[in-house]
This record gives sequence, structure tokens and C-alpha cells, in this order.
Amino acid sequence: MVLVAGGLLVVALGISLALGRWKNPFKKIDVPKRLGIEIQQESNGVTYRHTFGSHAVFQIHASKVVQLRNNHAMLHDVKIELYEPDGGRVDRIEGAEFEYDQAEQVAKAAGPVEITIMRPAAAAKPGSTQPIAAASGGEIHIKTSGVEFDQKTGIAATSERVDFAVTQGAGSAVGARYESADGRLILDHQVTLNMRRNGQTVELHAQHGEFERGDLVCNLRGATAGYRGGEANAGAAKILFREDGSAVRLDATDGFAVASANGGHLSAPLGWLEFSENNQPKHAHLEGGVTMDSVTSSEKGSRDAHGSAPSAELDFTAAGELRHAHLERGVEFATREQTLEPAGPVVVSRAWRSPVADVEFRKAGAKAEPVWLHGAGGVVVNGETRRGNGAAMPSRLAADEMTIDFGPNSTPRELKGTGRAGIEQTTSSGTRESGTGDRLEARFSQPATASAPERTDSTKRLAVENHGKPAGGVAQIEEATLDGHVVMDQTAVAKQGEAAGTAMHATAGRADYEGAGEWIHLIESPRVDDGGLQLSADRIDVSQASGDAFAHGNVKATWLGPDAENRTKSGSQGGDSSSGQRNAVLGGQGPSHLVAAEAQLHQASAEAAFRGDARLWQQANSVSAPVIVLNRQKQTLAASTTERDHPVRVVMVSSAGLAPGKQPPKNGGDKPHGQSVIRVTGGTLKYSEAERKAVMTGGAVGGVLAETEWARSISDRVELILLPPGNHAGRDGEAAQVDKMTASGHVTVTSQNRRGTGSQLVYTAETGDYVLSGTAGAPPKMTDPAHGEVTGEALIFHSRDDSVSIEGGGGKTLTETRSPK
Repeated sequence: MVLVAGGLLVVALGISLALGRWKNPFKKIDVPKRLGIEIQQESNGVTYRHTFGSHAVFQIHASKVVQLRNNHAMLHDVKIELYEPDGGRVDRIEGAEFEYDQAEQVAKAAGPVEITIMRPAAAAKPGSTQPIAAASGGEIHIKTSGVEFDQKTGIAATSERVDFAVTQGAGSAVGARYESADGRLILDHQVTLNMRRNGQTVELHAQHGEFERGDLVCNLRGATAGYRGGEANAGAAKILFREDGSAVRLDATDGFAVASANGGHLSAPLGWLEFSENNQPKHAHLEGGVTMDSVTSSEKGSRDAHGSAPSAELDFTAAGELRHAHLERGVEFATREQTLEPAGPVVVSRAWRSPVADVEFRKAGAKAEPVWLHGAGGVVVNGETRRGNGAAMPSRLAADEMTIDFGPNSTPRELKGTGRAGIEQTTSSGTRESGTGDRLEARFSQPATASAPERTDSTKRLAVENHGKPAGGVAQIEEATLDGHVVMDQTAVAKQGEAAGTAMHATAGRADYEGAGEWIHLIESPRVDDGGLQLSADRIDVSQASGDAFAHGNVKATWLGPDAENRTKSGSQGGDSSSGQRNAVLGGQGPSHLVAAEAQLHQASAEAAFRGDARLWQQANSVSAPVIVLNRQKQTLAASTTERDHPVRVVMVSSAGLAPGKQPPKNGGDKPHGQSVIRVTGGTLKYSEAERKAVMTGGAVGGVLAETEWARSISDRVELILLPPGNHAGRDGEAAQVDKMTASGHVTVTSQNRRGTGSQLVYTAETGDYVLSGTAGAPPKMTDPAHGEVTGEALIFHSRDDSVSIEGGGGKTLTETRSPK
């Protein structure tokens, strides 16, 4: 019974084993038929290949297969290799254990998985067992878990964390999908990539990323890159790679921005960046409205900068440092610098505008600093300086083309402009001035530092402005030069309660602006028109603070009078020298002319002082002296000397004719009845247009000499009274005429052979009479060759008939003397 039972058991086992082998779909012979794939038995397990024609598309290799009841199989030590149509291996998926659903043809990894995405040139032949190494040569190495591979679509996907390594660095993401048919790797969200560039770490974050292996393109959405304490952002970015894994180009859309560690910020809606073979940026293009901002601060002050342009082109050095920027279609730069000084804060603001601009950069530590800024197509730089609570002082620089050179810390050092160059500014005193020329050069003050070496005489001109005060840490215009066909206008702002300031117009071949002391030096045939006074010299210095002008060498001036000054104030040009124009210098008509070695025009007092052999003339009237001063507001003239050998000289005409309605004397006479000349020499002269009176005193000369055609007198003082305006003055275009001349104080008069003394001598031009008078204790005396010495209360010399009348004791005595002239 035991033997029979044993035989039956053996038969039953045999039948059972036979049935089991027939039902098991993963047996070595039947699995290929049930899966529709070919199984090739190998020493280390089984290999499944899915083919199209004669080329393998992918193969699954497992060291061990375990068949499960639910039509599933467990694959151990799995390698899934994906091929291109030419049979070269491209990518590989590896895991310790996969569950294979033979109905759905899906393999799911229960544990960790490693994926290697290779560039096509590095693909190996089918069947290679090359181990996975660190990503190199353009490969992407991925580590994750929970991978599901779909045999029908060739897609491997996971929702777990993904760690990957690329040539540029390593990163991670949450959720990924690899589409083998298109060679596309999709990183679902929370993408992070850490890279090394120039010894610095760059951390990249993105909301979503996609890599297309066939086109070597990576697409990122919501990308942020952090480096050196800075940050770059792009709403959407596309990166094109070379086959060796280096970047070729980056296209940024939906907003692109870069923020640096030192407070700089650059942004644009669109842009692209090209890279060199060494993975360094080479060229960039930004458009759609480029903005640039930077903020720097320290204990000494702060500096804010803002720039904008519709588009920008950026060039980089071989090391990836910013080298050049080209901006177009309307460029604006604005800076605001503030520094603390003992007298209070100083704030300087500047705004640059130009259609086109180029900026050259240099490396300065961890940042890029501008070397120069060049603009074309019409450049305007508006500025404003404010010291403490003082008033703002605006300025404006302009030229067709302009270049600014920068020193350390982006401090402007020098400015050059060509073509229709101009400068406008308001000085600390409120004076407004503007100038134009062919070329403009400006030099900015450089902030002094504690460690700066001692400067030589040629370099000691530091940042000085506003009456020589140091400018501290703010770069201000220290010197400027306008060259070629210079035209300058200056208007002094009137203070409350005062009359409006005069406008000064100047031309020259060159104008030098000096920040220290606020001076403008006009050279190369300078000419100034200041409220009706036209002046030229070898050089003219103009004070920006006061508006005063100082002329040096070969001074020539023309005074056009108050009528021309009024036209200048109302906006018309001076220079009208018509005969009908009245002049306040010597009471006549038409312009007055002056020559001197030097001249000073004072705006506050409206005085013009001429020094060094000064001479003024108007028609036949003239004044010469070492110093002549005109007051255009008070309409006065003053002349003086400090040397006896260089007296003040006045030459004026008198009306020697008869008064209207008068008859010639009965005793006849051969004297002309036209104009005669009066010459007066002394130490000081004062003339007032309001009084129409000129007074000459002895001063340093000691006495006053007055000469006419018929007499010569010496006295302490001489007073000339001009005829009233509109009377006999300057009739028929003649010079203003002297109505009366009075000599007083120790008077000595000589006429032909006569000599008289007294305390006062009065000459009346209308009658031609000289009246010599004295005092009761010292009556006038006259010595006559024919009659001897005569005296009386008054001695009257009649120039028309050479007769002398003596008045005194209630009667008159007439003497006649005929002698050769």
C-alpha cells in the first residue's frame, strides 16, 4: 500500500508540474509568445527587446524574473536601455526591482532608480554594460524613485523627488517625466540647479523645466538664478546647448531682471544672451523697455542711479565680464549723489538724455564700473546742485555728440562734447548764464580720500565750487571749456525791491569756465555787450557769482546809451548807433567810444571802470585819464589820476556863436561865430547827466588848467555846464555844447598879453565873455601892456572883439587892446 501510494503521488506530482509549466506565462519557452516579445536566455538573467524592423528601440534586461498570479512579474536588477533608430544606445534606466504589468506593458520601480540621458555622440552599442558615471560630456544623470516606464509610449515618469547632475552642476526637482521618443526631460516643479562659474556658485530655481535632447534645448518657467549675492529672474527662459553640454544661447521672455549684490538692477521684458565655447556670456540683447538702477551708500553719503532705453546690446569679455553696452531709441540716465559736509549736506542730481548711447565697462572687484559713456544724435545733461537749505542751482550741458570718462567708483572725471555744444547754469548768486560753441570740455572734481598722496601744483585743483569750498564726496564741474564760435548770455536776477538786472551778451573764440571762484575766461577776440555797453579786449573774465566782467589788454568799448540798454532788457539786440540816440556819457548824441588797457564791469553798481591810458570820446568831446568810471544807472562819469605827470584831460566844444536874436557888436570884430574848443586838465573829473555838469578838481595834479581859443586859466576847480537837452545841444548833429565854464579858487587867467588873477572866472559860451571876479579883500586884477594893471569888482574880457570892461564904483570902463594873436 505504501508503494502503491508512493507511485500515485509521483504520478500526481508529474501531472501537476506539467499543468503548471503549461499555465506559467514567464517560463523560458512560453513568455515570449504571451508578451509578444523575444526572450533571449543569458547567463545573468533574461533580456526583453522591442524592435521595429531590424533595429532595437529599447531593451529590458533583468538578472531574475518572478512570475506573480495577477499577470504581473517582478524583475530584479533591471536595466532599461533606450536606442535611437540607428541602433546606438542613447539613454538608460536602472533599478533594483521593477514590477512589470504584462497586460498594460508598464514597468514600475518599487525603489531607487537611476537614469542616464546621453548625448547621441556618446552612445554605445546595444548590449553594452558600461556603468553609470557622473554626468559629463553633455549627459544628464538622474536619481529618483517611484519611476513608471510605459513600454508602449517609451515614457518614464515619477512624482517623487528627482536629483540630477549636468555638466554645469547638480540640482533637484519634484516630479519628472522623460519622453524617450522625443528625447524630452520634463521637470515638473520646484526645480533647483547649483552650478559653478568662475569659482562662484550660481543657484538656479525654476517653477518648471523641460529639456529637449534632440534640439539640445532647455525651457524654464519662473526661473531665478542667484550668484555672488545677486539674482537674475526670467518669467520664461529657453537655453540652447552645444553637444558638449555648454550653453549657446539663452532667450528670456515674460520679463527678465538682474539684481547685483552692490545694489544694481537691470530689467527688460525680452532678451537673449549668447555664450562662448567656455560657457561664458558673449553677447546679449534686451528690448521692450530696458531699465537700470543702482543704489550705493556709506557713512559719507549715497549715490542713486537710474537708466532706461527701449533696447540694449551688451558685449562681454572672454572671461564673461561686462565690457560694452549699446543703447538705442531714446536713452536716459539719472543720478543723485549726496554727501555730508561741515556746512550741511550737498546734493547733486544729473539727468542724461540722448537718442543713442554706448557705455564701456571695466572690472572693479566683483562689479563692473563704467569707463566712458558716449552719446550721439543730440545729448542733453541736466543737473542741479543744492547745498544745505540753499536754493537749487540748475545746470545744463548739451552737444550733438558727448563722451563722459569715469574714474573709480563710477565718478565722472571728464566730459567732451562736439557739435552745437552748450552749457547753461544758475550760480549761487542766482545769476543765469548760457553759452554755446562748437566743442565743449568739462572736468569734474574728484572726491578726496584720506589715503590720497600729496598732490603737486599741477594736480592740486581738487573738487572746489561755490567760492572755493571743497566739494567733498560729490563730483561737480571743476573746469569747463567752450571752443569755437562761442556765444554767451548772462542775466543777473534782481533782488526784491531792486530793478531788473541787465543782460550781458558775449562772443569769443573760446570760453574757459572755472569752478573755483566761479569764473568764465573769454579769449580769442572776446566781445561783451552789457546793457548798451559793447566791449572787446584780448581777454575778458566774467564772474559767475556776481556777473562782473574784467577785460585785459587792448580794451575797446562803445557806450550806446540808455536807449540801447532798454532795448536789450526788452529782448532786442543793442548796437544801434543812429544819430537820434541819446547818450548819457557827455550829454550828446550817438555812441561814445572808449579805449584802455583794462576795464571792469560791475553789475551790482552798474559801473564800468576803464584803467590804463583810458580815453573816451563822443563826437568832438573827449576825456582821457588813467581811470575812467561810467555809472550807467546813475548816468555819471568819473575820471581820476594818482600821478602828476598823467593828468585827467577833457576836451569839449562850446557854442561860440551869437544867441538867437542877438546882433553882432557895433565895433565889429573878426572872431568866428561857430564852435570853439575847451580843454581842461586836472586831477579828478565828475560828470552828472542829470545836472549836465562836469566838475574838474586839482587832485594829485595840484591845479586845474582850462584852455579856450582866447584864454588860458589855472585854478583849483573848474565847472562845465552843458546846454539843456533839446536846446542848443547837438543841433544839426553837432556835439553837445558847453553853455558855461566856471573856474574858482586861486584863479590865474592869461589871454594874449593880458594876465589876470582872482577867485573866480566865468566863461559864457553864448556871449563869449570871460568874467573875472574876486573878493572885497582881494579884488580881481589884470595887467595890460597898454594900460598897466587894472582892477575892479569884476573884469570882463570880450573874446569877440578883444575888449576888456572893468566894473566897479557904479560905473564901467572899456579898454581895447589890439595885439597880434
